[in-house]
Amino acid sequence: MKARGFGFEVTARDGLARSARLVTPHGVVETPAFMPVATLGAVRGVAPNELEELGAQILLSNTYHLHERPGEEVVARAGGLHGFTGWRGPWLTDSGGFQITSLAARARIDEDGVTFRSPHDGLCRTLTPEKAVEVQEKLGADVAMVLDECVSDDAATPTLRARAATERTLRWAERSIRARRRADQALFGIVQGGCSSALRRASARATGALGFDGHAHGGLGLGEEGGQREELIAVAHEELPKNRPRYLMGLGRPADLIQAIALGVDLFDCVIPTRNGRHGLLFTRSGTLAVRNARYRNDPSPPEEGCDCPTCSRYSRAYLRHLLHVNEALGARLASIHNLRFYLRMLEEVRAAIHGRTFSALRASVVDTPGGAP
Repeated sequence: MKARGFGFEVTARDGLARSARLVTPHGVVETPAFMPVATLGAVRGVAPNELEELGAQILLSNTYHLHERPGEEVVARAGGLHGFTGWRGPWLTDSGGFQITSLAARARIDEDGVTFRSPHDGLCRTLTPEKAVEVQEKLGADVAMVLDECVSDDAATPTLRARAATERTLRWAERSIRARRRADQALFGIVQGGCSSALRRASARATGALGFDGHAHGGLGLGEEGGQREELIAVAHEELPKNRPRYLMGLGRPADLIQAIALGVDLFDCVIPTRNGRHGLLFTRSGTLAVRNARYRNDPSPPEEGCDCPTCSRYSRAYLRHLLHVNEALGARLASIHNLRFYLRMLEEVRAAIHGRTFSALRASVVDTPGGAP
């Protein structure tokens, strides 16, 4: 079953980098695109209307967390994520597999799915591939992800666990496709394989043959070197369908995004912009700015000269430093707003560069900047 109201058209290429239009029932996403993370249905401290003004096109939320609180039935009765949260644009929901399997002490993984003890009420719950699809259909996201088993394998050769997890993820993917009921929701498969090129290739080939609406790279950004990660992405892209969107899950810093775009990745999400903002680390064209440092105590300049975000348009480094030092919530909010705008503006510039065939120059400016920020 193909998703109704869903499409993907590549509009420009520069090398392997590509720009495209991802059509969803709730709007068009121009890619490459960055998805701000709204784990519990909200980007911490930033309202939906502000996200629109910053240039956000699509948000990401988490199935596991919403299943726990407030529950998918509550969200469904409010009109799905769009009605419940006030964000009317496209939503993507992660299946929650990474979050659950990262709670190793609380989770048991078997062929049926993931059984875990809730950290909130202590009750045991089981998330199966079928249940993950059912929950996401009730949440009403435009794009849903299959349940996968995420493992990290840093060894030179794949461990038995990495191979078993990769094969299980494929079997779960097949079950997820059979569980689909909503024709207006896209479903993405996930490539796994640890740090093994052979496993990644096999996973991509098999997952790509199942007929998903798009595909994601899972289990990366867990400690592997950047060059190794790029090799693993490239190997998977050799096997995945060329006319479907590709999503690098949960990663990363500006330079990470640029390097992945150079390999043909279309979608990204990461908590780094907001998490770093809350800790006083701002992204700028000349590198990261640790605005909590004493040197900025009397600095009247904006966080970044020439930035068009609301924070830089009105507030100084000195004021932002003061807010963060006294733990005023406004400080974290203003810093997060700047970082989100930085990421979203960078992707706007990337799309323009791909269309203008100047992506290589932009890539070099990012990779050569301390902190990986253009």
